[in-house]
Amino acid sequence: MAATPIAVITGASSGIGAATARQLATAGYRVVLTARRKDRIEALAAELTEAGHQATAYTLDVTDRAAVDEFATAFRSLAVLVNNAGGALGADPVATGDPADWRQMYETNVIGTLNVTQALLPALTASGDGTVVILSSTAGLSTYEGGGGYVAAKHGEHVLAETLRLEIVGTPVRVIEVAPGMVKTEEFATTRFRGDTEKAAKVYAGVDAPLSADDVADTITWAVTRPSHVNIDLLVVRPRAQASNSKVHRTR
Repeated sequence: MAATPIAVITGASSGIGAATARQLATAGYRVVLTARRKDRIEALAAELTEAGHQATAYTLDVTDRAAVDEFATAFRSLAVLVNNAGGALGADPVATGDPADWRQMYETNVIGTLNVTQALLPALTASGDGTVVILSSTAGLSTYEGGGGYVAAKHGEHVLAETLRLEIVGTPVRVIEVAPGMVKTEEFATTRFRGDTEKAAKVYAGVDAPLSADDVADTITWAVTRPSHVNIDLLVVRPRAQASNSKVHRTR
């Protein structure tokens, strides 16, 4: 009897990460949920277990390389890694942006993805059919005013995915990049504006049906579950109301 394939999801405590964990569990994976917030991932693991799925919670800061390396020792073989941990801080112009914010975004989005991917790549390769998913953003493909730090970090993550795919071609590991546009989750914009819910609400004001976390999770799950020889190099997903990072139709 074949072992249940394992999927590791970083940043699984909320939003796209949590939604992806639910959908991959439903698709038949044993999901390993990682995030810094222990209570959140333990509650999600309990929810999934109660529903009849296999789920484990592991508290992890992806920017802590020693902790990531220790986490990786648990896996001899791994089917899927979803690099979801990341996020944005601030919306200041380049001229006045806080270098500490830029540094934190780079550490989480780029170095965090690098840490986890490097640590788990041997187990992904050993599976004979591994998949690395990098959740970037349309910010990694084009820029917009007030997004310099986040855009720079997501461009770095995009290049990481593209370069890794070139370097490991011929091995049994796919590299999939999913780049969402406007996604309304319970925390992304609020975190970006440091808890200012009024500013966060303005991001989505008047937009008819921005993407949800479930929409993006569905896209990730679809890409991961394609036949082994099929690699979805880059999948850009936006709501119908968004034509580009700077062109959004608003009803008011």
